Amino acid sequence: MTLLKVRHLCVEFPTETGIVRAVKDLSFDLNVGETVGIVGESGSGKSVTSLAIMGLLPPTAQVTGEICLSNPNTPLNPQFPIPHSQSPIPHSQFPIPKNYRGGLIAMVFQEPLTSLNPVYTCGKQVVEAILLHNQVSHKEAYRKAIALFDEVRLPQPKQMMKRYPHQLSGGQQQRVMIAMALSGNPAILIADEPTTALDVTTQARILQLLRELQETRGMSMLFITHDLGVIAEVADRVVVMYQGEAVETSTVHNLFTNPQHPYTQGLLHCRPHPQERLQRLPTVADFIQVTTNAAGEREIVPRTHTAEEMNLLLARVSPQEIQQRQQRLQQQQPLLLVRHLTKEFPVSSGLFRRKTSFKAVDNVSFKVYPGETLGLVGESGCGKSTLSRCLLRLMEPTAGEVIFDGYSVLALTAKPLRRLRRYLQIIFQNPYGSLDTRQTIGAAIIEPMVIHRLGGPPSQRQKRAIDLLQRVGLDKSALNRLPHEFSGGQRQRICIARTLACEPSLIICDESVSALDVSVQAQVLNLLKDLQSDFGLTYIFISHDLSVVNFMSDRIMVMNQGSINEVLGVRC
Repeated sequence: MTLLKVRHLCVEFPTETGIVRAVKDLSFDLNVGETVGIVGESGSGKSVTSLAIMGLLPPTAQVTGEICLSNPNTPLNPQFPIPHSQSPIPHSQFPIPKNYRGGLIAMVFQEPLTSLNPVYTCGKQVVEAILLHNQVSHKEAYRKAIALFDEVRLPQPKQMMKRYPHQLSGGQQQRVMIAMALSGNPAILIADEPTTALDVTTQARILQLLRELQETRGMSMLFITHDLGVIAEVADRVVVMYQGEAVETSTVHNLFTNPQHPYTQGLLHCRPHPQERLQRLPTVADFIQVTTNAAGEREIVPRTHTAEEMNLLLARVSPQEIQQRQQRLQQQQPLLLVRHLTKEFPVSSGLFRRKTSFKAVDNVSFKVYPGETLGLVGESGCGKSTLSRCLLRLMEPTAGEVIFDGYSVLALTAKPLRRLRRYLQIIFQNPYGSLDTRQTIGAAIIEPMVIHRLGGPPSQRQKRAIDLLQRVGLDKSALNRLPHEFSGGQRQRICIARTLACEPSLIICDESVSALDVSVQAQVLNLLKDLQSDFGLTYIFISHDLSVVNFMSDRIMVMNQGSINEVLGVRC
């Protein structure tokens, strides 16, 4: 039985520079109990498609096509058309049937921390969703919320009801979002990048949880992601999107063993391999080109390469080159020296709320050499992000010493510390939370130049901002747009451009590419390597993706429960 039908869906957004066609003539089906994956690069229209299905597009969106959902519990009234039109009309004018959102179809959003209300406890937010979709008392809703927290494998469900979103890890926040989505017992669950930025073990748990919930509840699932590895684990069929169009629809097995479209073939080549070290990562543009055919229509065709060109494109780094580079780097004086760094948080426990302490960073010591990339890996909650914030004094360490370029960072007063931060920068994990939602992209990139008196007059600063945007794969039209007008991957590229505006010496990349699709990820990683070569940058590269860390790093530091377990050499 077909549960969801999407036919000839088109979504357009009017802008100051013209019409942006986000989705173009998209059609697909979702059957009962099936998982359909939608993959593609940032900006390919994946999330816009899901928002159109949910009826959550902004009022300015112009939509044509048809979306029909069959209600398996109401055979006498089986289909709800949302929407059906021959000419573009505002999406806000489409009638949404009662109990459509949340009751028949629910959604887990990409960034749980921005989707949850920070001033309400997690329990209160889930109780509110239960009361909205079920005619039950508040007491019964509270009991159901605890049961949902238990169903999504949250530890200590009763205690979790009283916690605020910021008190949970990324994986726990995502489980709260899943519990909220399940509160109306939907027939379809849309999961929009639910495992983005999660470490591999947490990611595996979330995927296993979704599979179990789908089986026990008999749900269908529309799974949106840029990670082909995740799609291979969860999906039955896959829709590959490129620039708003579905370029290939196939079963998972056929997609990986016999991809037909050149874009799909390019995507499969972009992923870093944990067992080999390439000099540069290939991108989709290395395998496809967009041309115009005789009828004036856009057409994607494969690029042809000679054997010599393919050898250059997939050139590997030899073990001798890696060893020589490590020896050369470690002959220098360390740029960053960390000794016995510790960060403790006070914790109340027991009946009488006895005060104890939790060591998020426990007696950590290491060195980073000029021009080196030190990889830092570990599970969520192991202390990676806390360590990075302590190095910058965004959190005050409990004990220890941080020496950067001969200066004791922990001993500096406010003004010297502010000057030092020009050279010691960080790219945060959550790009949306790092950008002021009311500030244009141009103003966000120019602001660090103004603070640190860089770049000259305003015209020169704007020119540099345009150059930085182009270096990270965006154009100057982004200058006057706001953060919400960009995809998650595009926002991360903007954050990288803003960081580079300070001309830093050391950059802490805290999961800086975890939100990017494989092609854009490859572009950004190549860009970071180019910038390191051009400007002698030093990186601390934090990630949960071992293949990415292996490609970027000279050494890899493994962190577990606040301590450094070991330091490894990279694989080739």
